[in-house]
Amino acid sequence: MTPTIAPTGAERHLQEEELIVTKTDLRGRITYANDVFLRFSALTEDEAVGTAHNLIRHPDMPGGVFGLLWERVQAGQEIFAYVKNLAHDGAAYWVFAHVTPTFDRTGAITGYHSMRRAPRRSALRPVEELYAAMRTQEAGLSGPAAADASRAWLDEQLREQGTDYDAWVWSLEASA
Repeated sequence: MTPTIAPTGAERHLQEEELIVTKTDLRGRITYANDVFLRFSALTEDEAVGTAHNLIRHPDMPGGVFGLLWERVQAGQEIFAYVKNLAHDGAAYWVFAHVTPTFDRTGAITGYHSMRRAPRRSALRPVEELYAAMRTQEAGLSGPAAADASRAWLDEQLREQGTDYDAWVWSLEASA
């Protein structure tokens, strides 16, 4: 597979009845991908399974969002998030993701499970604006420093609004 895929400007849209499902191991490597994921990501099962899930990360996505996501699921919590993905053929697609840890009988986390559905189109404008502002905070930085900067900025913005990430996400779902 090509290590870096350039966005083409094409966009795909999930239908209301479609669900993207993936499972990963503790390091985020795909262990299962349903047919909808394979179709939207333009990957074969052989290309997807065993590969890090971030192979579909769109450059418009701020690292701070993924930092929050990993923090939550590694702590045994679920998270809902708007995510813009980049298919292997360069097409973009937005999802409303629900990511949860998978537990064994002893309560140990053994991996992660994500179900993604079509986002409410009216919610995407405020999400895109917020993510663009977060990427501005990441400008000139790289790796964890970039993600930390945008996450700190996000937390401060939400605090100033008297809310938190979860409440902000659900406010978009309620108003959409």
